[in-house]
Amino acid sequence: MGVFAQSGSSAAPLGRPPPTRTPSNEHDTLKYHLLGPSLTKAGQDSVDQQKVSEIIYNASKGSKFFNNEEVKDKSLTEKIHKILARKAELENLDLSTERRRADDYVAELELSRDLSQVVVHIDCDAFYAAVEELDRPELRDVPMAVGKGVLTTCNYHARKFGCRSGMAGFVAMKLCPQLICVPMNFTKYQAKAEEIRVVLAEYDPRFESASCDEAYLNLTRYCDEHHMTADEAVSQLRQEVRERTKLTVSAGIAANATLAKICSNINKPNGQFRLASDRPTVMDFMKALPTRKVNGIGRVFERELDAIGIKTCGDIYAHRAYLSRLFGQKAFQFLMQCYLGLGRTSIQPAEDYERKSVGTESTFREMGSPDALREKLRSVAEELEGDLKRTEFKGRTLCIKIKLHTYEVYTRQMTPPFAIQRADDLYKHSLPMLEKLMREIPNMKLRLMGLRVTHIVSTKKPGIDFFGQQRATGANKPATIKKKTTDGGEWEVWPEAEFEEAARQERNDEMNELEKLSQEQEKQPDQPDNSMAAAPNDGDKWTCPICTLPQASDDKTVNAHLDFCLSRQTIKEAVKSTTPSDHGTPKPQSTSTKSMPPKGKGKRGRPKTETPDSDQKTPG
Repeated sequence: MGVFAQSGSSAAPLGRPPPTRTPSNEHDTLKYHLLGPSLTKAGQDSVDQQKVSEIIYNASKGSKFFNNEEVKDKSLTEKIHKILARKAELENLDLSTERRRADDYVAELELSRDLSQVVVHIDCDAFYAAVEELDRPELRDVPMAVGKGVLTTCNYHARKFGCRSGMAGFVAMKLCPQLICVPMNFTKYQAKAEEIRVVLAEYDPRFESASCDEAYLNLTRYCDEHHMTADEAVSQLRQEVRERTKLTVSAGIAANATLAKICSNINKPNGQFRLASDRPTVMDFMKALPTRKVNGIGRVFERELDAIGIKTCGDIYAHRAYLSRLFGQKAFQFLMQCYLGLGRTSIQPAEDYERKSVGTESTFREMGSPDALREKLRSVAEELEGDLKRTEFKGRTLCIKIKLHTYEVYTRQMTPPFAIQRADDLYKHSLPMLEKLMREIPNMKLRLMGLRVTHIVSTKKPGIDFFGQQRATGANKPATIKKKTTDGGEWEVWPEAEFEEAARQERNDEMNELEKLSQEQEKQPDQPDNSMAAAPNDGDKWTCPICTLPQASDDKTVNAHLDFCLSRQTIKEAVKSTTPSDHGTPKPQSTSTKSMPPKGKGKRGRPKTETPDSDQKTPG
């Protein structure tokens, strides 16, 4: 029996693995890091990535960007040394309990496996570039990219040279001197994306926009009603998109969103790939899949996993006893889901997603000692602090959840005097609730403890959203994804969303850093200028992702305007730092900024209505 079912252009199911990393030399790891977050983009199978990394390394060496990346790489190297030291300690311990607990969790996850759904991930092929090529057909047969300071999209001719999204423009010019760059035009891209969405809605009215150029659909009902196979329905959908928009899209078809996302990248461009919906096929597929291919595993997590011997998803199971001790409970759950090829099947419009809370919980052997329970609470608080920092939230309401050895579940909540995020605050305010439960339940013995914050407040600083995701969805709201359970645990969710959001944020942060690098290089006159930004017309405008006002679409004007907006944001933050803190303690006022109130919307307040025990969680 064949392992994979596919249609469209042929391609190796897993693509070419990323270049091997040599941890013996810190600059080898730095060079790999400098390859950027878009290393796995389609169209680069024949590219010598080692050569590309050398060019990026030499081109950016000495810049602020390079120095910052070098610091981050050294910090990660130190962190990995600690992970390896911790793993060496664990190898000398009896981990049979951890293995048994992991196997119990795997068995629980297997009960939730749903192979009945037809989930499709649609991904436009080099979307921004393809839209530009509609207006300028002469660009179809030459290397071209959208964006100058930082490339947001490259066509497939440019990708053969190693150019890709998230690359500084002057570096791309060194890889491909004949590269032609055109300015971004978000208004035009959004209009074309809307044309594609009209087609998608005919197949699944509740499709989910993941970004400007990708979406998830559940075609189970469509296939049943039209008596079509999944391959036939998706092929027809792609053909309609091409006929009505003149653009091509690729698709992945699988039993859940995680697998569909992976599959859509296999037969790019203008192809589709279906992973058969049976457990042996899924398990074989994941066994050989490099971890980096999973949405949610970025460069940092990939390198940490690689250091302990996890290179493919199939390697995860052998390390199951170490994962929660090395990376935390949330990462353990996410990785076991990756190993099994599980993911959400619920697809709904992006605007239906709204994060209500952030929380974590830990299951353990029966525990009754008050000191041990306090120690466990402290551990859970530290885990939650990590989640809150990663998702960039604070909480105004704190909830504690316990499960007794008799499987009875109790929850309590309180409202701290200010929004909290730090482990010290989480522990300090949750400890009285735990001790009250100890008094109410004599000889209390627990097997689960969790903490959650609700009425959350974002701590995220505004920045440039290069891929238009926030504009496309109305807001960058992580998804609340409930997981089927057998014990009514209302806090348990699919953990994939938070890791996906972290990976998305990693890509966007990289774009912001590269924009600064490109500005450093602007004063150097020896860079070739193949930009086609000359002679913009009045109707060709670029929308600023910070203030949302239209701007003339030439690079000098755009860069000048971005500098102004970013400087204004700096002023906003300076003003904010002089206002009273959440604790109510006033800070010294600065006379230089006090008279300059920030423009735009004010702080997000506490939601007017929200049930404290409402289902929560996420990213995505």
